[in-house]
Amino acid sequence: MKLDEGFLNSMRDAMTLLRTRGPAEATQAIQRTLRGEIDGVGHRMESGQATPEAVKVPFEARVGRRWEAPNARDTYTDAEERGHFSTHRYSAAAGRRQYRLFVPAASCGEPLPLVVMLHGCTQNADDFAAGTQMNVLAERHRFLVAYPEQPQQANASRCWNWFKPDDQHRDRGEPSLIAGITRDIIAAHNVDLARVYVAGLSAGGAMAAIMIAAYPELYAAAGVHSGLPAGCAHDLPSALAAMKGGRSGRRPTSAMHDTASLPKRPVIVFHGDADATVHMRNAAQLVQGFQERPHDGSEHRWTGTGRRTCTVSRRVSTDGVPAELWTVHGAPHAWAGGNARGSYTDPSGPDASAEMLRFFLEHPQCDKAIG
Repeated sequence: MKLDEGFLNSMRDAMTLLRTRGPAEATQAIQRTLRGEIDGVGHRMESGQATPEAVKVPFEARVGRRWEAPNARDTYTDAEERGHFSTHRYSAAAGRRQYRLFVPAASCGEPLPLVVMLHGCTQNADDFAAGTQMNVLAERHRFLVAYPEQPQQANASRCWNWFKPDDQHRDRGEPSLIAGITRDIIAAHNVDLARVYVAGLSAGGAMAAIMIAAYPELYAAAGVHSGLPAGCAHDLPSALAAMKGGRSGRRPTSAMHDTASLPKRPVIVFHGDADATVHMRNAAQLVQGFQERPHDGSEHRWTGTGRRTCTVSRRVSTDGVPAELWTVHGAPHAWAGGNARGSYTDPSGPDASAEMLRFFLEHPQCDKAIG
């Protein structure tokens, strides 16, 4: 029997489940593969799962403005059981990176949005997916989620190297690898080219800020959680100074398209004002090119049951590019509203994943198609 790449990827995923979740879930994954539920390129087959009503309802209509935390039955594991979470590898001149890709079940054949998620230091794709619960939202609202992984060979703490000049440029270093992964997924799947987004936490948030600055034609919007602005550091000492709220005195490079001027794409920023790792001042700098919109009630306090209080500031640039700044009061360096199964999560915070998705889908990229 010839073993195709999809089958081998499925077996690798089953071995990961064996190590992380036990033999029962690994056995179920193998049984699904042997039943033919995985096609030749590692995607779950979609036979008979879509209802006629689901086919007729536009994507925008299925995603409402009200966002709720997943209920007890709508869990991370359940989402993976219905969809498919597979491992892939990307190679280019700048190096090689592994990434995980979640494909929801019953996509109905319509073009799907893509969200690229960049983990923080010491994290990996599985940890970040479990903590943010983005796969649960992806299964519920049908979009793709990619999780590029930073290996220890590239950084001892698995941090994205957002502070190194060679990793801040378009078509060079780590930005070129992340963009390459994004384009590979676009080539292999039916992706809605107007709805490709990037988000990240901490070092991943800083890299997301670099990606939206360096590749505004590729990503429609960015989500930065507990991160830093592009080009704010050029080495480790200046990175540590920026993290503590200081300034390196260095302007963003030309590769950032002079992002000290007005931003090119929408951005949503989350930051805890009790963050002892990355100072809150960095969040303000991320939206420095946007002005508050008082006529929209742009700044208000919001409290949900069992959630932290936060201040939401809605802003806009002179070019009409929107932004949102969510200041989560009393929150540490952690993903707001995240699940405790993942590291660096704050379950009592507002649901950052749901709010980012809501913001992303409100702002597709309408000015061009990706070639």
